[in-house]
Amino acid sequence: MAHRVRRRAGHRRAARPGRGPHRRRRPGLAVHHRPGVEKEHPVRRDRHVHYLPGRRAHRAPGAVVVVDHFHVVQLANKMLSQVRRRTTAELRGRRGRATDPEWRARRKLLRNREDLTDEQFATMWNPLLGEGRIGQTLLTSWIAKESLRNLLALARTGADRHQLGHARWKFLAWCADADIPEVRRLAATVDRWWDEIAAFINTGHSNAKSEGVNRVIKLTARNAFGFRNATNQRLRTRCVTTRRARGHLRTAQL
Repeated sequence: MAHRVRRRAGHRRAARPGRGPHRRRRPGLAVHHRPGVEKEHPVRRDRHVHYLPGRRAHRAPGAVVVVDHFHVVQLANKMLSQVRRRTTAELRGRRGRATDPEWRARRKLLRNREDLTDEQFATMWNPLLGEGRIGQTLLTSWIAKESLRNLLALARTGADRHQLGHARWKFLAWCADADIPEVRRLAATVDRWWDEIAAFINTGHSNAKSEGVNRVIKLTARNAFGFRNATNQRLRTRCVTTRRARGHLRTAQL
C-alpha cells in the first residue's frame, strides 16, 4: 500500500546549489570595469544576450564584458564530440564501438596538443588518417579546435592587434574551408562574440576563481546528500570556501 507523505505547513526544503527558481546561470561571462571606474567587479553570467543590458545599465555602467576562455574551449570540445557521433552514424550506420579508431581516440581528441606525448599523438593521428572520410573529418575538426586554442593563448602575452588579427583570420579561414557544419557553427559563434573574446585576450580577466568556489559548494552539497535547512547549508558553505576556516572550524562553532 502506497503511503503519501505530507509536508508540514511552513516547512521548506533548503535551497540546493544549481537548482530552484533562483539558481545561478551557467557562467560564461565576466564584467571588467574600465580604468577610472570605482572598482573592478567580475560578474558570472551566461553568454545569452538577454542578461547583458540590465547588467551593464544598472550594476556595471561602462563595464567591458569578457568571455571566459574555458567556455570557449568547451564549445570546441563539444563540437568535436558532435562531429564524431554524426560521422559514425552516417558512415557506419550505428553508434561507435570500441573497435572503431575514432572511438579509441575520442579522449585524446579532447586533450590539449601540448599534453600529448609524441607516442600518444601518433596513436591518435595515424589510425584516423588511414580511416578515410571519418578520420579526415575528425582531424580537420581537431585542427580547428587547436587553432582556436592558439588564438586564446595570446592572452597575457602582450600580442598586438596584428598578431591577434592574423590568428583570428587563420582560425576562421580554416573553418570556412573545412565545409563541416559543426565547425562552421563554432566559427560563427566565435565571430559573433568576438568583441567579448578580444576583451578577454586584451585584459586577461577570467572567472576561474568563482568557478572553483562554485564547484566546491556543489561538491559539499553532494557529499552531504543535501541539507536539512538553509542555515546548515550556509555554515557548511562558509567552512569549505573560507581558507582560514577550512579544516579548522566545525559547523557547531559558527
